[in-house]
Amino acid sequence: MSGGTPTSGQVDRRFDGYVFDLDGTLYLGDALLPGAAETVLALRAMGSRTVFLTNKPLERPSDYAAKLTRLGIPTQASEVVSSTDALVRYLRRNAPDARLYPVAEPLLWDILREAGWELTEDPARIDVVVVSFDRTFDYGKLQIAFDAVRAGARIVATNPDAFCPMPGGALPDCAAMLAAIEASTGARAEAIVGKPSPHMAAMLLDRLALVAERTLLVGDRLATDMRMAIEAGMVSALVLTGATSRADVEHSPIRPCYLLESVADLVPRVDR
Repeated sequence: MSGGTPTSGQVDRRFDGYVFDLDGTLYLGDALLPGAAETVLALRAMGSRTVFLTNKPLERPSDYAAKLTRLGIPTQASEVVSSTDALVRYLRRNAPDARLYPVAEPLLWDILREAGWELTEDPARIDVVVVSFDRTFDYGKLQIAFDAVRAGARIVATNPDAFCPMPGGALPDCAAMLAAIEASTGARAEAIVGKPSPHMAAMLLDRLALVAERTLLVGDRLATDMRMAIEAGMVSALVLTGATSRADVEHSPIRPCYLLESVADLVPRVDR
């Protein structure tokens, strides 16, 4: 996927738009990574547009924007795209009048209800089972989803992540809940809308109001960040401050355009 050996070192030109992953790219936990704030502010000062993305459906975009602002990167909620944004966009286009059952935490129930959907726990009335990262997942939720899907309900999921890194360990993520529902019903999700899906990529480019070729996506994961960038036609930059090592890149078929020690290497020495 993509070709050749990634370019290491400083990025040699400025792009009109930059998409930044958050965890492992700009910050770890509650601490900015070195050079993160200076890089984003420098690129903005050069006239580039910036947006931020995350697959985590556990907070609203306004919460991520507030965190970035507190850490030194002034950010508006409209500059953050999460898997819940991609979910709402997908459902509006593909299930605008559906009755939904979210296998999800209360926040996603609130987001979907606020967006105008009817939510129900009655399997006979459920049109779409929405699966997300859910730390309250239990057998009762699985039974409702199972009965609904066996009765003809569709499945849509927020993100494909198997686990979510946390300080001191990790938590099972959306893919674990989705696997339980798919394994028990024999059905498959019609869409998983977070990165690396084209649904998320399209939403990011819409927010930037730019074509893919004028946009650089920077992240720390090959299978999500880099795959999405490459498949969408964006320029890709992998940073080694998060989940991926240089050895991982050497053994992967996914080949980003740039391989960087950190986001600090994004600022070109000469803007051309």
